[in-house]
Amino acid sequence: MLQSAIINSQQHVGLQKLSALAGMLHSSLGPDKKYKFIQDDTSGESALACSCFRIIENLEPTCAVGQLVYETVQAQQRVYHTGSGCLLFLAGAWSRAALDCLQRGISVTHIISAMSEGMDICIDVCRKSSISIQDLPVTLSEGCSAAPGVCITPHVSCDLQETTKVNRKTLNVSGQRKVKLSRHFCETKSEIVSQARQPRPPGLPDIPHIAETLSHGCDKAMKLVVEAIQLQSDDNQQDGCHPVFDINKMVTCVLPGLPEQHACVVQGCIVLLSDEQASVAHHLKAQHLRVALINGDLSHTYRHLGFKTPAGVQSVSDQLNLARLSKGDEWLDKVGKLLLHLEVNLILTTGHACESLIQHCCKHRILVVEKVNSSILRTFASSTGVVPVTYATQLSKHCVGTGVQVAIWRDLSSFERKSSTAVRISTDGNVGLVTAILTSCVQGKLQALEDQFWACAYRLHHALRDGALLPGAGRTEMLCIHHLQDHREKDTGSVQHSGTGTAADLYRSVVFRLMANGLMDYITTVMVNTGAFSKVKARTIVGQHLQNFNGDRGIAAKFPQLVLEGDKDAPAAASAMKPDEAPAVKIYDNLSVKLEAWRKALDLVFLVLQTDAEVITGVGQKNEDNLMLL
Repeated sequence: MLQSAIINSQQHVGLQKLSALAGMLHSSLGPDKKYKFIQDDTSGESALACSCFRIIENLEPTCAVGQLVYETVQAQQRVYHTGSGCLLFLAGAWSRAALDCLQRGISVTHIISAMSEGMDICIDVCRKSSISIQDLPVTLSEGCSAAPGVCITPHVSCDLQETTKVNRKTLNVSGQRKVKLSRHFCETKSEIVSQARQPRPPGLPDIPHIAETLSHGCDKAMKLVVEAIQLQSDDNQQDGCHPVFDINKMVTCVLPGLPEQHACVVQGCIVLLSDEQASVAHHLKAQHLRVALINGDLSHTYRHLGFKTPAGVQSVSDQLNLARLSKGDEWLDKVGKLLLHLEVNLILTTGHACESLIQHCCKHRILVVEKVNSSILRTFASSTGVVPVTYATQLSKHCVGTGVQVAIWRDLSSFERKSSTAVRISTDGNVGLVTAILTSCVQGKLQALEDQFWACAYRLHHALRDGALLPGAGRTEMLCIHHLQDHREKDTGSVQHSGTGTAADLYRSVVFRLMANGLMDYITTVMVNTGAFSKVKARTIVGQHLQNFNGDRGIAAKFPQLVLEGDKDAPAAASAMKPDEAPAVKIYDNLSVKLEAWRKALDLVFLVLQTDAEVITGVGQKNEDNLMLL
């Protein structure tokens, strides 16, 4: 307890910063997000953002905790494209819980141990509450029907028995979750859901219905996702085979200046071109082109990530500006002759192309398309037989292929755009490549609309990959709160009444209560953000449902939906909803996404907690037992 007293006598600045940073983003939680203007006082530039990830990105945090938060949220966004708000909110809530524990004299070791056990309880609740996507109750709203031919085979079918086996791998001998603290949060696979492929079940999931339950307030974006899947189905459905939703063959194209109702989905890859490049595209349309694929920048200064300049070696010519220019001209001349010799008409590159090469290619009617998604590049490579290269100088006749066409999709010159022409690039075969066209008269909204589209697409993608969903709208969180409170009461009872409990049981009871409070804050904040509840009313409603819950029915689906889309004008409907009353649309959450967000939130708290403790006490032989070494 001496070490705990030393720790508690100091301020845990890291945990306080984490809590404060998370508190700034409460309005971005839930389906009813609020837009925020972020202005740079130095440059005067501003950005419009409504998601936690974009707000953190534009704030550019420079402190250590802020950088950790940014890296954690970035890792979540890179893999799942959703769940960042939940992650950051719970990180803030549980950091306050850790601060409360420290003020009570609970050691860092006991905090980490008890919080890990609390997370195990929540994981177990989620595992038992998950519902197979094939067993979702069909409660489609009026006017919405399942489109035939859009039933997609899930990547993974996870029944509860199989999921149970997988979850055992995340527990150690004592039953507690193995804590992985890392400076970089770079996990790409869920530890919770099985990734092993299972045989395709007889019944196939209803994609439009699953999409509807996962829209989370982004109905227009999810509608585009379903349309994209329909186009992929039309492309790939042959010989009665069921197609597979391939998110890697989706791309977005944003068009500012057009009203949002012009958003649509089209086959092929749509790109925007300048007037000069558009004239080349007009010349190449309806031709079978010879295409080259460059995986990187198209310039003489580009070096791939594995390239390393020998230490201590410096070229004298690099110090002379004239020599550098002549080297660039030499490269341009070499690449230009090579492209003409190989009769290349079209170049697709994942990076940028230098302006001089673009101008040179335009003169010889060679179209250069920059910033092509790497997955799209792989799609073109597989469908045409083209071999992508890192540098243009590596091109040979074996690396150039055919089977690609260019067509003018839209002339946008009337909107006074810098890039005035939209061009469609497609292949001879149907490969399921589709583009979602996103439009808005407010240019600042385009980033948010694009984020919403990808969030919906990845929710549907992970639902099919997991093969299961969690009851949403606060139902899973309420069941987790119920179980944490139940374990807390058992621990408290064993200490106070039977006398067989230990101090660890009492600590665990406190931690479980504080973790449950964090989940309670999460639910009520989402409810408040809908505009239908005050904070007091939201907590009252959640508390009443928890009191009335019959533990024998212990599945999350028995709880009512506390956040109902479309009920802003009728707040009483949400508070009066009974468990046996089916709403027009039941809301669900992704199993792997939610659990990964919770895991990252807790690991972030642990990392900051222990770093604070090390800064305050130092690490030596006397206090090593009080810390969990990274």
